[in-house]
Amino acid sequence: MTARRVAVIGGGAAGMLAAVFAAESGDTVTVFEKNAKIGRKLYITGKGRCNLTNNCDVRTVIANTPTNGRFLFSALSRFSPADTMAFFERNGLSLKTERGNRVFPVSDRASDVVDTLLRAAKKAGCRIMHETVDDIIIEDGCIKGLIAADKSYGFDKVIVACGGRSYPLTGSTGDGYRFAQKAGHTVTPLRASLVPLETEEPVAPEMNGLLLRNIAVTFTDSKMNDKRVYTDFGELQFMSYGVSGAVVLSASAHLRDMERGRYRLAIDLKPALSGEKLEARLLRELSARRRETLSQLMRSLLPAEMIRYFIAAAGLDGGKSCSEITKEERRGIITLLKNFTLTIKGTRPIEEAIVTSGGVSVKEIDPATMQSRLVKGLYFAGEVIDVDAYTGGFNLQCAFSTGAAAGRS
Repeated sequence: MTARRVAVIGGGAAGMLAAVFAAESGDTVTVFEKNAKIGRKLYITGKGRCNLTNNCDVRTVIANTPTNGRFLFSALSRFSPADTMAFFERNGLSLKTERGNRVFPVSDRASDVVDTLLRAAKKAGCRIMHETVDDIIIEDGCIKGLIAADKSYGFDKVIVACGGRSYPLTGSTGDGYRFAQKAGHTVTPLRASLVPLETEEPVAPEMNGLLLRNIAVTFTDSKMNDKRVYTDFGELQFMSYGVSGAVVLSASAHLRDMERGRYRLAIDLKPALSGEKLEARLLRELSARRRETLSQLMRSLLPAEMIRYFIAAAGLDGGKSCSEITKEERRGIITLLKNFTLTIKGTRPIEEAIVTSGGVSVKEIDPATMQSRLVKGLYFAGEVIDVDAYTGGFNLQCAFSTGAAAGRS
């Protein structure tokens, strides 16, 4: 049988897996990657360490994929997190599992993940061309090829795996949506997910960039009678526009139908202490440091950059003597330490998001093969599809599973 000519648009996680599996199936595969290197977005994932999957079962991945998770059942069943781990280890990358079942390379280098994908692709016989695809060629409802650098190329199959619109500097500029729409596909509204949040309350200049570790957060929805939407423990960072950090990025995926002022963030600055224990500690501090000012006392409880803002939020005078602090003021301090509240104004722009929510409608894609239901020979994989998950390696697993399904098909 004559080998089929397969083009993969995008050399990221989904595209490279698709290319490897297509080539291993006997196809002649060409990867078109606009950047000088493949996997550019992978380099910045997991703070440069690349959380490449989650060491869990298929149902857990689906449960952590709020947008069209069930669409992935077939692809995940054929290429699960265990298969992802086996693929990388088989190709020479040692892995480790950390808190929350997050999987990283033992080296803690995202570059090693990229190198492994490139090595596997070359071993399978894939050709990589660093050119920008301008258009796809469709005739009589069938894919015929593509146009890159003003040159037409004939292909029997084309896999669109060029990402979403997040982090455009990595090459994710939304080209895949344009190709999909040309083919007659529906592209659902795009929005930012896993993204920093803007707050109504202005952040004090000295707090910009301040990283808080080991804090607890609770997000509530005012339209649902202040129902808890998300809780977490970890790191939060104040920014000039609001808040970022691991717990904020994770929370953003849960804040659906964002409206200004709808969601509120409560930060527990002392989660290891109950209200009673915190009060006892504060009483001891006030008694032992009676001649100091409140601002001086707060240095034992908060980072210096936060003290002025905190005292103002509590409605207190930082120059007041500790011996003058009333019972009511003391309780106000404790309440704020356990419930430092901010109002969410909205998300940062989609260009600053880790993941794009929205994309090519799953109703128009065969979930077993990732082939278009509208155009024969056209496939989709990765972030371009209307599927997005929470943090923890789930989004990359979605990319690998859909890429493997498209490539094998």
